[in-house]
Amino acid sequence: MQDVLDELRSALHTVWNRRWVALAVAWVVCILGWLAVAFIPNSYESRARIYVELEDVLSEQLDISGDGKQAITKVRQTLVSAVNLERVIRSTKLGDKIATDSEMQGAVADLTKNIVVKSEEDNLFEITATVGKSSLSDAENAALAKDVVQSLIDIFRESNIAGNRGDVAETLAFLDQQLEDRKRELEAAEQRRLAFEAEHPDLIGGTGTVSSRLQTMRTEMRGIDADIAAAQSALAAINGQISSTPRSILTSESGGARGALLQAQAQLAAMRAKGLTDSHPDIQAQKRQIEALRDQAASEPAGSSGSPNPAYTSLVSIRAERQANVQALEARKAALQSDISALIATQADEPAVAAEANRISRDYEVLKDKYDELLKNREEMRLRGQVETERSAFQFEVIDPPTAPRNPAAPNRPLLLLGVLVVGIAVGGGVAFVMGQLKSSFTTAEKLERTLDLPVIGTISRSMTDAARVREKLRLKQFLAGAGGLGAVCFLLLVVEMIQVGSVA
Repeated sequence: MQDVLDELRSALHTVWNRRWVALAVAWVVCILGWLAVAFIPNSYESRARIYVELEDVLSEQLDISGDGKQAITKVRQTLVSAVNLERVIRSTKLGDKIATDSEMQGAVADLTKNIVVKSEEDNLFEITATVGKSSLSDAENAALAKDVVQSLIDIFRESNIAGNRGDVAETLAFLDQQLEDRKRELEAAEQRRLAFEAEHPDLIGGTGTVSSRLQTMRTEMRGIDADIAAAQSALAAINGQISSTPRSILTSESGGARGALLQAQAQLAAMRAKGLTDSHPDIQAQKRQIEALRDQAASEPAGSSGSPNPAYTSLVSIRAERQANVQALEARKAALQSDISALIATQADEPAVAAEANRISRDYEVLKDKYDELLKNREEMRLRGQVETERSAFQFEVIDPPTAPRNPAAPNRPLLLLGVLVVGIAVGGGVAFVMGQLKSSFTTAEKLERTLDLPVIGTISRSMTDAARVREKLRLKQFLAGAGGLGAVCFLLLVVEMIQVGSVA
């Protein structure tokens, strides 16, 4: 530790002995450094925040909304594209002195480094532009930074809204051309299909359709068999009911002995209802009349009188209807059986024709499906275009508009001025120390003893006259004045810098 302190004291003594060299070097380095700092142009930074809304209620309702994440990625990529930056340069003072393509490419590269797009959230972006042209004043650089950000926002809004509509128009034109081509192919396939069906009506739709038709017919045949069995069972049931139902029924108004007997029995019941007893003469007379009519009715032949039975008539009409139903089902069964036999015979007799039917039907279905899909896509794109024409789903809002910066963003001139002062003092001290090291002298007795490895008996102090002391004090004052002047110049430059910054604001 003592050695370190000795070395430090020796170095300070070396520098102090050559303090005028250190001060001169410090002045030269500081002046050159401050001039270099003065020539560094101020860079001004303008900021703006924009909000991009990609979700639209109408588009979602119509199911024509796009992918939000993909659109956000497009925002990040296109905002600082070379095309947009070139338009920004041409629309601002940045492009005043640009005449060739190489100069434009260089300007675009420089502007790319000075523009930062930062995504704060999914839909929120911050645009920062830094401009520091040495050929422009501070006020012009500040205004130019604002113009760059504003121009970038305007170009981005215009390119996205107009670009989306242009993409829709180009897509619609492409889909219309594809639809025309598919339409001609579909019409040709329809003509081939119609000609084939006119020549072979049994193979309409191909063997696949024929097979499905056979399957449908067989299923229908099974249903008809079940219906016939049910209809025959119902017919047998109605025949049984008819056989047990009389054709006519007897009533009091139907005439004959049986009719008179029924009427007399009704009169007897009416008398008893009035409260007459069996001993009453009228009751006795009515009973005798009933006995007589009963004998006559017993001797009267059956079926000789009576009214038609309505139940029997209704059953007969139901039987006729069910017989007709059975006959219709049997006729339908016979027709289906004939069709099934014809289709089976056609498939077995003409396999090449069946294969041709398959090919024609398959080609037609493929073309029709493709045409329907293109037609659906065309209508969706047309609807998207109408929505974006009347109401764009791309909502672009500037939350914080760009403003002219009041203070320079770079360089940090006060810090640079102080840094130059520190560097100048360090360089001056370093030069003085190096010059002291180049001379073969020793500043302390301890250093001499360590270097020669010999004991040092003693040292002789420096003696000065009064005139030398006065001269030494004067030189010390001059040195302090020179060092103080260096600090004063640095302070003055800091004040000037603050005044200049305030004048720009």
